[in-house]
Amino acid sequence: MQLNVITLDNKQAGQIELKDSVFALTPLRKDIMSRVVNWQLAKRQAGTHKTKQIGDVSGRKAKPWKQKGTGRARQGSLRSPQFRGGAIIFGPVVRSHAFSLNKKVRTLGLRMALSAKCAEGKLIVVDTDKLDAPKTATISNFAEKLAVKSVLFIGGPQLNENFAKAAANVPNFDALPAVGINVYDVLRRDTLVLTKDAVEQLHSRLATAKTATKASAAKKAKGA
Repeated sequence: MQLNVITLDNKQAGQIELKDSVFALTPLRKDIMSRVVNWQLAKRQAGTHKTKQIGDVSGRKAKPWKQKGTGRARQGSLRSPQFRGGAIIFGPVVRSHAFSLNKKVRTLGLRMALSAKCAEGKLIVVDTDKLDAPKTATISNFAEKLAVKSVLFIGGPQLNENFAKAAANVPNFDALPAVGINVYDVLRRDTLVLTKDAVEQLHSRLATAKTATKASAAKKAKGA
């Protein structure tokens, strides 16, 4: 699949070949993308919520009154849940909300997200992210010329330092290196902008993974 390449000045800079195995998967599996997004958000949760158990409540360990003869119900501690300021039963504790997700599913989810942006016509390829100076106006003008308000920009192996500084001041404009691309950020922003280096990185990363998967399947079938 051919796609036009533009510059940061919105001028034509040739064309680039996009691999169908990465940018044109059909049908689009929303369930796969949903699983990957849920996996990402679960990993982000801090899990630092905690209530006090009986061992965390300050106070005496002695019985508040004797076991029998008072006419009141037996009690073992004033730190028990039934007393004001006492412990909380079955309250949240510090834990990790993360869960495992198969790498093949994560890779497929990223392919699906890229294919979805391409199918919607919201994928743009630029020749480079190099800027001579960290000027926010350059990024703002770029977004205005393309008539986009929510952008995820993916650079090469390393994002240009001047570009990163300039993009940091533009609202609804996220800039990441190629290694940082993920399903959640791709779907969160309306338009996806890739540099030519980013496309090459994605081709080598995702197309190679698919070839390896095919080879594994063929090997299993031969073994069976």
